[in-house]
Amino acid sequence: MIPEIRSWQYELRHAINNPLELLELVGLSSSELKLATETKFKLKVPRGYVARMRYGDINDPLLRQVLPLIDETEEVEGFNFDPVGDFAAEKVPGLLQKYHGRVLLVTTAACAIHCRYCFRQHFDYKSLNTKSILNEIASDSSIKEVILSGGDPLNIIDSRLSELAYSLSEIPHLKRLRLHTRLPIVLPERVTDELLNWLTATKLQPVIVIHANHANEIDEQVCLALTKLVDAGITVLNQSVLLRGINDKAIDLIELSETLFSCRVLPYYLHVLDKVQGAAHFEVAAETAAVLLEQMRKGLPGYLVPRMVREVAGVEFKLPIT
Repeated sequence: MIPEIRSWQYELRHAINNPLELLELVGLSSSELKLATETKFKLKVPRGYVARMRYGDINDPLLRQVLPLIDETEEVEGFNFDPVGDFAAEKVPGLLQKYHGRVLLVTTAACAIHCRYCFRQHFDYKSLNTKSILNEIASDSSIKEVILSGGDPLNIIDSRLSELAYSLSEIPHLKRLRLHTRLPIVLPERVTDELLNWLTATKLQPVIVIHANHANEIDEQVCLALTKLVDAGITVLNQSVLLRGINDKAIDLIELSETLFSCRVLPYYLHVLDKVQGAAHFEVAAETAAVLLEQMRKGLPGYLVPRMVREVAGVEFKLPIT
């Protein structure tokens, strides 16, 4: 029997929000883990993503990315609510500029998955005034690229995104439209013909930066979705976060790069952890990160080694880890 393929909106509506339900689905008990029960950043994870978790494995790298544990309630010095300087970079509500030639539009607070290390989990999301944002972009001819981020821009329906893309394409100096999104990884059903149509319909060159941290996130359906994006003429890159207990072994990082490239996606960035309050237990020591980078260079061709970087508030480029 061919399995029923449901819409991405259906899968999003039926995402798991209860940690006990998640643990039951993966064959674990709450007595085995210390859950964070009082957190404003609630659990959210699509069922298709849960299906990729290893049954009965308390250390599964996908489970660890989404399960709220008591560790995240600990306040750690040096970790804060705005680790990358988003608030200071806001030009108008929802429009950030940190780097020359490009701006980032925070399109929505909504995501398909709540990653426990998210650097915007404390962000002050405001109502957007699209007209003022477009006017701001149009007034600065040095801006060549607009990045749609969030939250996750692909949580927004295609008709609204298409309208936004068309409005941006009417600004003469813009050349590229980039999307930062986790949905093709966690909810591959989101890669629809309608999405491909509006992404490729304007003069703007489309770029999608996906976010996968471990090769186990990429199954056959995800790979098919990524390949569809590439086949449509869209540049697809991946950025990861280096996370303790999830991908802090060279074998995992090498396998991730190989798996991505088998789906025709190039590794782009490997971020060291942004020091957001609640994520300190994911931090990998700088010395370990440097060793991992050296091991990746030895185990991969150069084009499959992502650039390891740190984002520092107020600095006009991402700082390379060498």
